[in-house]
Amino acid sequence: MALRLFDTRSRSKREFETLEEGKVGLYACGITPYSPSHIGHGRQAIAFDIIVRWLRYIGYDVNYVTNFTDVDDKIISVANEEGIDYLEVANRNIADYFEVMDRLNVLRADHYPRVTETIPEIISIISTLIEKEHAYIADDGVYFEIDTSPEKYGQLTGQSLEMVRAGAGGRVADTGSSKRDHRDFALWKFAKPNEPSWQSPWGEGRPGWHIECSAMSLKLLGEKFDIHGGGTDLLFPHHEAEIFQSECCLGHDPVVQYWIHNGMINVDGEKMSKSLGNFWTIKDALEQVDPLILRYTMINAPYRQPIDFNQKMLDESSIHYNRMISVFGEGMKLSSSEKWSDVEVLQSASDLFTNAMNDDFNTRNALAVVQSVVNSIRSDKDLLASGYIWLDEFAGGILGLLPDKESIRKIIDAGESARSDLESIVNPLLKERAEARKSKDWIRADEIRDKLNELGVIVEDSPNGPVWKLSR
Repeated sequence: MALRLFDTRSRSKREFETLEEGKVGLYACGITPYSPSHIGHGRQAIAFDIIVRWLRYIGYDVNYVTNFTDVDDKIISVANEEGIDYLEVANRNIADYFEVMDRLNVLRADHYPRVTETIPEIISIISTLIEKEHAYIADDGVYFEIDTSPEKYGQLTGQSLEMVRAGAGGRVADTGSSKRDHRDFALWKFAKPNEPSWQSPWGEGRPGWHIECSAMSLKLLGEKFDIHGGGTDLLFPHHEAEIFQSECCLGHDPVVQYWIHNGMINVDGEKMSKSLGNFWTIKDALEQVDPLILRYTMINAPYRQPIDFNQKMLDESSIHYNRMISVFGEGMKLSSSEKWSDVEVLQSASDLFTNAMNDDFNTRNALAVVQSVVNSIRSDKDLLASGYIWLDEFAGGILGLLPDKESIRKIIDAGESARSDLESIVNPLLKERAEARKSKDWIRADEIRDKLNELGVIVEDSPNGPVWKLSR
């Protein structure tokens, strides 16, 4: 099947057609680096990483852009509290972003523009909007006037401004009090004490939030490009404002051909929030779980769906991930080929995987195919050599779930050494557990299983008897 994307603007899945044959321009709104990156940032980065990987796999030349909003009210507030320059705050959190994303196996984007490096382009767009009478100068800044192009409002949300204001977040109200209409939004904010500022034709100041992404995307991808993405929390007001700015400035629509949005993360059924005490930075999470197990967890749902992040989900991902690593390691010892053989079960899996990814990048279904291949290999060791190559191509190259070969060798060697050390303890316990089960002493059998779990041993009952392996 041909690749189909769910386009937020049309509220439908559309067959993917690029503006230029064989090429894709993709912009995903990046982070505002006022604090270390959290697992919500990880979810978005992984989602778009896999989208880019798949587009490249099926033959597209992708120009992938994601930005850093390196000047912002929150960054300035942190800098003033600490008595340091705002860029020091931004730079240290950008460094944190790259560190944790590398650990999550997120490939680097082609471009990482910054707001502070795009000021001339921002000023140019605002000047054009003023000239075209879509913007006006007020006492405290320059504003976009919604009423100059009312037909564009609600193209992503499908709702009126009044209906969505309550869920839009605090940044809706960060403009001043001298607007002509409460719906208008800031393009340029006049300078305040203890804030960074730049010279402009209207006075010293700094950009408003929304204009920044319009300037950065148009600068690097041109006056029309294929895909613009971000989290669902950016639908309003940010992406709605981008449509107003970009299309009114350029005088044509659409500028963006497909709008795509990833779902948010909940923790134990509640929205992640510092006030609720359930806020996880990525570094917090990586103290508890292997980076690629966290990645596995993040893609075990289609990118558009919210994720409920909890310990049970991590535990299940860990079991599936370690099974995959185990069979991959076994196959790596056997295989000398660079291409998986035309084995029927693997060809069928390839087709199913392709259909899943072409159906709006459905990683949950793609991951289910990977799990089925792992299970097939475990039950038929003749598949090991070819299955290893298949997993390397699909689970590794596309889903990004495999570490480098040297790391896998170390994992396997460490596992074999640890297994050897435990055999003298585990085997007698398994024998005792089998006797307890035979005599229907289920309490004792469960006690032994719990003791094995404390040793880091997972027991799986099979038709041929119990099989054990290490959880890590």
